Amino acid sequence: MTTVLIADDQPLQRFGSRMLLESQDDMSVVGEAANGSEAVRMAAELHPDVVLMDIRMPGLDGIEATRRITAAGDRTRILIVTTFDLDEYAYAGLRAGASGFLVKDAQPEELLAGIRAVATGDAVVAPSLTRRLLDAYVHHLPADPTAQDGTSEDARLTSLTDREREILTVIGQGWTNTEIATRLHLAESTVKTHVGRILAKTGSRDRIQAVILAYDTKLVQPS
Repeated sequence: MTTVLIADDQPLQRFGSRMLLESQDDMSVVGEAANGSEAVRMAAELHPDVVLMDIRMPGLDGIEATRRITAAGDRTRILIVTTFDLDEYAYAGLRAGASGFLVKDAQPEELLAGIRAVATGDAVVAPSLTRRLLDAYVHHLPADPTAQDGTSEDARLTSLTDREREILTVIGQGWTNTEIATRLHLAESTVKTHVGRILAKTGSRDRIQAVILAYDTKLVQPS
């Protein structure tokens, strides 16, 4: 059973989301939050698997709420829902630790699939699309305080093997596991093992965060 917290300032949006999720045998809505502060408090109390997070909410917005929830180190993952698919605030949300984002006019099955994907640790946005979107909005992303100044190697990379560094680079370039396996002549199971080790060593929550890391550390340059 995947537990979900819905955070949205619009009652009708929360009601519709609840009705959809509770129609599923494998999902349970554990709470509703009308603003970011409530979302942070309820996430700490309820420990949901997934938070459906709106961005524009009164008081504490969804981006800062996402940052606080993920900084707490709990297992809760954030799926941002936004009005526009090219909304720069969504990218700030990804930087804050969200595992992906969808637009509010997504089909019901897309939202359900997104929740299930995020709950199992996958990224909702396809890797190739992630790169194109980050390329388009990289200058809108807030500076990463953990990024290095370029005079020394980023500490997050020091524990990676040469092969892991190579794979992190191509993850940042938008390659899928299948493409990595084919082009680097590896078994796909081996690629998955490498990706898992990269996420663990660098402290990346999921593949999207690994893409952002590749940009931060200059392994990948915006095109």
